[in-house]
Amino acid sequence: MTDSNPWSRRQFLTAAAASALAAPAWSRAPLVHPGGSDLIRVGLVGCGGRGTGAAADALRTEGPVKLTAVADVFPERVAAALANLTSDDLGLADRVDVPESRRFTGFEGAARLIASPDVDLVLLATPPHFRPEQIKAAVEAGKHLFVEKPCAVDGPGVRMVLEAGEEAAKKGLTIVSGLQRHFQNGYVEAMKRAHAGELGDIVSAHCYWNMGSLWMKPRQAGWSDLEWQLRNWLYFTWLSGDHIVEQHVHNLDVINWAKGAHPVRCFGVGGRTVRTDPSYGHIYDHHAVHYEYADGTPMFSMCRQWEGCEGKVSEHLVGTKGRANLSSEGWSFQGAAAWKHSGANNNPYQSEHDHLMASIRGGLKSNAAQTVAEATLTGIMGRMATYTGRVVTWDEALTSEERLGPPTMAFGPLATPRVPSPGI
Repeated sequence: MTDSNPWSRRQFLTAAAASALAAPAWSRAPLVHPGGSDLIRVGLVGCGGRGTGAAADALRTEGPVKLTAVADVFPERVAAALANLTSDDLGLADRVDVPESRRFTGFEGAARLIASPDVDLVLLATPPHFRPEQIKAAVEAGKHLFVEKPCAVDGPGVRMVLEAGEEAAKKGLTIVSGLQRHFQNGYVEAMKRAHAGELGDIVSAHCYWNMGSLWMKPRQAGWSDLEWQLRNWLYFTWLSGDHIVEQHVHNLDVINWAKGAHPVRCFGVGGRTVRTDPSYGHIYDHHAVHYEYADGTPMFSMCRQWEGCEGKVSEHLVGTKGRANLSSEGWSFQGAAAWKHSGANNNPYQSEHDHLMASIRGGLKSNAAQTVAEATLTGIMGRMATYTGRVVTWDEALTSEERLGPPTMAFGPLATPRVPSPGI
């Protein structure tokens, strides 16, 4: 690692030891809000389905809140998001105030929105490639953040997020991530019990995100290579991180949460067996990774996107006193401290935004930058292992200088990377 990289192994582990991964880090700070008003002005960056949904959740929170700016590379996405958010079905039109002057498009749109004096809180729902730079810019501008997961696609991006998270803490800014299991009643109760020792020492874990296919947009006449890739960002590693990072990050985060730590090394297998057509970019359609934590605890991880096959989305813990089976369909412990969640199941997507707004208004700052960065890097090191066929360490993934994606953004030619071949 070069001297210019401030995130040495020791510095990173010291920071990790200083913050609890079981929940967002908290610190007392004065309210950071312009003019003393209770109104929170929201700017949305990334107007796809997830971004529009996040904006709706933000607007449903208690207290004065308005959507005052939106940004997307594509103008029609801006129009569609605003049409959705002002529809009679949602009943949120009175909380949307976005004149043409605050509808930002093109590759500079996000930066213009983040710099806008009419925005206090930025919701980031762009493809993950863009998030590190946007997080850094928002923190520099003194804006609170909701950051969809994952927060990066490579080591340099993760380091940028960690550094921005430290700066946000100094400024008393809130950062909440889209790892919504941290706000889901069943998961929260299960983790409280696990951390209280009801499972004993966790000695093994396994987790899964096995599902069918996702959307794909056939290439249209007139689309450049870059536009085609942006509109199908799921299938390009430089944009999404591959589905082990973009989607499986939820499950990996749960195991990190339970362990209060991150893995230190991993190896695995993966490939592109079913989804082989070039229209699906170059990512893998399955990964299976064996992770190891510093205390020797193994964690087996599997994710695949195969249509017509058995599905499974869940996390499992094996302790010296019992076992835990966790999923959004139910949470239970077996063994000496048998337990089953029987309380109400909340909407975690709404709860994370309720928490976000309460943090901003209350001055008790929630900062999830390290939690989402560690979950993201767990996925990245797994992808590095399956792509190369080698053992990959946490330090190697974190300090890697490989930055994915083109150096500049401009519509035009952009070759699709080859499908990774392990061992080559």
